[in-house]
Amino acid sequence: MFTGIIESLGIVESIEKEGSNISFWVKSSISNELKIDQSVSHNGVCLTVVALQENSHRVTAIEETLRKTNLQEWQEGTLVNLERCMVLNGRLDGHIVQGHADTTAVCIHQKTLAGSWEFTFQFPEKFAALLIEKGSVTVNGISLTCFNITNNQFSVAIIPYTFQHTNLQAVAQSHLVNIEFDMIGKYINRFNQLQQHS
Repeated sequence: MFTGIIESLGIVESIEKEGSNISFWVKSSISNELKIDQSVSHNGVCLTVVALQENSHRVTAIEETLRKTNLQEWQEGTLVNLERCMVLNGRLDGHIVQGHADTTAVCIHQKTLAGSWEFTFQFPEKFAALLIEKGSVTVNGISLTCFNITNNQFSVAIIPYTFQHTNLQAVAQSHLVNIEFDMIGKYINRFNQLQQHS
């Protein structure tokens, strides 16, 4: 479990293809604190640390993960939002995040305001029931509040700290981001679906 509060920015150092899997070496300020077999959120995707070297760690994404996320677009130099698992005696500053991306969304608009930024994303309409106005959504692993919701779009407002300390600074129009919808909303939606079919 994660909270959607980004700890560190990593940078992709190298990429290795192994059959249908892809492994990434990521350099970051927290890599030297990680352990083999530890789960770490990378742009909102929970990946297991499989190798370590000085200030870098290696993770592997399987075909299912690559299909549902933007990891297949990563290149050397890509900035990655990193968060270690939540500690049970810590504060939940964001919201409950599983690290299981539901889909990707495309940035269709970005504008700079007086002291903040606003991003608008377009997502597959089949997920429309999972968003509510002023509800929580995870974008590249960042816990954010969404607004201006339609059946396939939502907007988020970004404060300077978040912009400077996450890879939203590198997100522009047409870029893909990973989306995880609120887990509670998914359970409620599933319950309602089952009620309708019973």
